[in-house]
This record gives sequence, C-alpha cells and structure tokens, in this order.
Amino acid sequence: MNRLDQLFNSKKENILNIYCTAGYPNLEDTTSIIKALENSGVDLVELGMPYSDPLADGPTIQASGTEALANGMSIVTLFEQLKDVRKEVKLPLVLMGYLNPVLQYGVEAFLKQCQQVGVDGLILPDLPLYEYEEAYQELFEQYNIHPIFLVTPLTPVERIHKIDSLSKGFVYAVSTASTTGKQSGFGQEQLTYFQRLKDLKLNNPILVGFGVADHQTYSTVCDYVNGAVVGSAFIRALKGSGNLEKTVEDFVTMLKATTLLEHR
Repeated sequence: MNRLDQLFNSKKENILNIYCTAGYPNLEDTTSIIKALENSGVDLVELGMPYSDPLADGPTIQASGTEALANGMSIVTLFEQLKDVRKEVKLPLVLMGYLNPVLQYGVEAFLKQCQQVGVDGLILPDLPLYEYEEAYQELFEQYNIHPIFLVTPLTPVERIHKIDSLSKGFVYAVSTASTTGKQSGFGQEQLTYFQRLKDLKLNNPILVGFGVADHQTYSTVCDYVNGAVVGSAFIRALKGSGNLEKTVEDFVTMLKATTLLEHR
C-alpha cells in the first residue's frame, strides 16, 4: 500500500505536511532535514524540486529554489540523494515541482525513479487534468505514484469533484491568505471556503496550504479539514540556521503544541 494511504487510513485529523526545498539551505541538507522532520513528529514531507520558473511559488520559496539551483541541485542529484532514504525514513514523501523538468527527464523514467527511491506522491501544479487523464494516469498507477491536484477558492464545485475523482492521497486546497509574514489568523472569507470544502465530503482528505505559518493558523485549518501544509514559514526558519535538527524540532513544536492541547 502507498504510504500516503497508510497515513490517512490511520490518522484523520491534525495532519502536518512540511514543505522544504531540496538542496536548501545547503546542497547536502535534503535528507538530514527529512530525517529531522520525521523525528520531530511530522506526518509527511513535501519536497520541492527547484525550478527556474516556479509560477506557483511565493517569493520565499522562489528564493530558496534559486539558492538550491545555485548550490547545484537537479532532479538527477535529488534522486541520488534519496536512493538510500528509505533505510531510515518511514513517513510519506511527496515531490512538488513543475511539468517541464519532468518532461525533459521523461515522464515514465521519472515515475519509475520515484518508485525506486520511495517517493509516494507528486504535485505538478501546471499539469492539466485532461492531460494527466489522457496521457499519464496509467503510468502513475503503474508505478504507484499518487497524483495530488490543487483547488482554490475560485474552483467550481463540479471541478472540485472532478479533481477529487482523479486525485490520490489528498487534495491540496490553496487558501487566499498571504504566504509571507506572520498572521493573526484567517479572515472570514477563508473560513467560509474551508467550511465549504468540509461540507463537500470529498473522497480524499483535504490539506490546506499557503498562509499556514504558526500554531494559530495550523489549529484553525485543522478545525475544518484534515490538516495543513506549511512551507514558507519553515523555509524562513531554516535560513541561517546553525543547528538544523534543533531548528526543525523547535519549529514543529511551535506548530503543534496548541493544536494537540485543543484536540485532546
């Protein structure tokens, strides 16, 4: 069974997905950060594949990707780094990136390599649904790599159900909150959106990303859906860290402390 399925079969709420950029802050930090995240109690890791034209990323993640590329990160290097990761790491791993580098690598070769190193899911924000369905769905299923698609507050209900029918693992719900700076919470518009998603009773779990930066926003999201994705805030925490393990542990503790207390 795919590790994403194992996770969501055993845990239905307070799911914490942390995004980190492969090769950031230093080229060789990728697996160390994954291990530290697992040791700190994170449920899954979303690993960003740096790309020169990251249209769906905010400025913090764009900057980390630029730095990672300068460090020498590439898809080939990433797979080399991940080849032994399953000897130590059990949590689900999801790659997030863009279609063009995957096409250049070769879609089937990419998916096969994902399977070999133990990747469980793939997020490609610029992969059209119809193209996935017509050209790639059978390959994803053949290599047991779960496709994860995004919805936004502007996505019509009919399309959300279509996305849900094609998604495996979870549906990634993008909020309209800012991805930079600390927030005191989500506005009513976002809360209405989260409630609307909850009421749709989708087949897949829902994780909300963009704007989840601290224990308050994480806790708020978990009141409505299955969990959250935290990205930019974690990237900022890593910048200039002198002790990655402690930085990771402190960051995850900050996110989870209040939520765990509130949901006992």
